[in-house]
Amino acid sequence: MEGLNTTVQIAGGFVLKNPVMVASGTFGYGLEFAGLMDISLLGAVVVKGLSLRPREGNPPPRIIETPAGLINAIGLQNIGVERFLKDKLPEIKRLGATVVANIFGESIDEYSEVARLLSGAEGVSAIEINISCPNVKKGGLRFGQDPASAREVVEAVRKSTELPIITKLSPDAPDLKAMVEAVESAGTDAISLINTIPAMAIDVERRRPVLSTMTGGLSGPAIKPIALRLVWQVAGFAKVPVIGMGGIMTGRDALEFIIAGACAIQVGTLNLVEPDGALRVIREMEAYMHKKGIRSIGELTGSLVLPER
Repeated sequence: MEGLNTTVQIAGGFVLKNPVMVASGTFGYGLEFAGLMDISLLGAVVVKGLSLRPREGNPPPRIIETPAGLINAIGLQNIGVERFLKDKLPEIKRLGATVVANIFGESIDEYSEVARLLSGAEGVSAIEINISCPNVKKGGLRFGQDPASAREVVEAVRKSTELPIITKLSPDAPDLKAMVEAVESAGTDAISLINTIPAMAIDVERRRPVLSTMTGGLSGPAIKPIALRLVWQVAGFAKVPVIGMGGIMTGRDALEFIIAGACAIQVGTLNLVEPDGALRVIREMEAYMHKKGIRSIGELTGSLVLPER
């Protein structure tokens, strides 16, 4: 709406036209949705997680609907960073979308190399690091479970790129404060949370797990209250901007995260049930600002009024 300032500065020259991003793994590479909506109107498109080499992902069944969300075990299937740069990025750039590249690896060297390749490409505005991956050199311990390992990953990526870095945190990290301090000291420019919550489903007729991997990641409205609490807690001590996500389906959901302390948000499961839902979220947020006489989205960030004691 005219007269409203919805821009958000995440880091340096990385500025979003509005605070609504689409989450990695729920929006493909952006091009899949281009025929359904104008993707340039989004704050940013966070593309499907990219690895050094193509990855097939897990065998089906690998996704199931739950009463208030989804459990997925896709297995980070993707075409690999080099093919993304050649076949996808030029078209996304032509469409005018702001692109954030989500990356992952099974070793620090893999993270570093993917970041290096992306850094030399025109059209990528920032890198989001998925640290919820196993470190094969440490017996499969996930980087996102160990602050020291997370610090090593972020440090390596920082050395490989001058692009802004967002580190995506897992909700089941044993000590989120230690994790935040570790990635901040390593040079992350922002933090995003939460990733999906470990979950499972069982077929009672066959008495077998529904997913081929037994467990997967729960997303959608079911996790929103948990995500909101964690974003509020992290925003209370983080020294860098926080990007919130987890079950956001409406503008009011998004505003809850902003008021809790997030500077921007990501919508995920919504994209799968309402392909252009992110644009509705933007409109609903703007309508709220207009109704309340709020001229800048920054006025709402961290504006939660705590109860008197």
